[in-house]
Amino acid sequence: MRVEMTWSERSETSITQHDIVLGLQALGLQSGASVLVHSSLSSFGYVEGGADTVIDALLAAVGPEGTILVPTLTGSEALHAHNPPVFDPVTTPCWTGRIPETFRKRMKAVRSLHPTHSVAGIGAQAAAFTVGHEYSITPCGPDSPYGRLSDAGGYILLLGVTHAVNTTFHLVEEMVGVPYHMRSGLVPARVTQGNAQRTIHLMIHRYGPRRNFERMEPVFRERGIQRDGQIGLCHARLVDARRMVQVVSQALRQDPTILLA
Repeated sequence: MRVEMTWSERSETSITQHDIVLGLQALGLQSGASVLVHSSLSSFGYVEGGADTVIDALLAAVGPEGTILVPTLTGSEALHAHNPPVFDPVTTPCWTGRIPETFRKRMKAVRSLHPTHSVAGIGAQAAAFTVGHEYSITPCGPDSPYGRLSDAGGYILLLGVTHAVNTTFHLVEEMVGVPYHMRSGLVPARVTQGNAQRTIHLMIHRYGPRRNFERMEPVFRERGIQRDGQIGLCHARLVDARRMVQVVSQALRQDPTILLA
């Protein structure tokens, strides 16, 4: 199986930092914005400089007064009260892709201490969004980076991925209190911070049943909550987080099964 692209194939799909910045600006991402980014590096085609180029473009697009957040998730369906999470924000890798894993290792990155649904941030509000996340009783609740971003009028940016990975849907599920989302009882997670280790009791996800978050996308477009664009080969979606949460909350209260597959 051929894995490497030829030089001509790369040149046809090659994307630079400047290209990505222009694409983000055309999508409506403005300087000073706070945005949570879900991403697929391969969706762009060949990016000169790889994940770091995408990160630099995101930071350039929002400027020094803006904030970039990425999900650095570590939870799994194997976790439960007898196999609780063990988390170190420095050494525990995330499974959310090359861009978040590269992002969280940057010197300026601040990573929240939640043992399953941590978020890393760089920018003016990074510390404010991430601090105390480990005390959120549910992983994506109102007092988590997901809830704080929504309250602050921030955005969700999907780069080459669909709403299937949009973690903010879990914020709404936790706010509304749907019966299928959380495991019952508290789990004694271990969190390491520097030379200290603490045990924090919190709730974790059930990882089932299957969701169909994409079902809400036509509603987002119809109501002007989502803007779509193209950056290289990457289909990009920019979503108003606060309005998304409002619309999905209303829909979920009317029909508690609307997000299920």
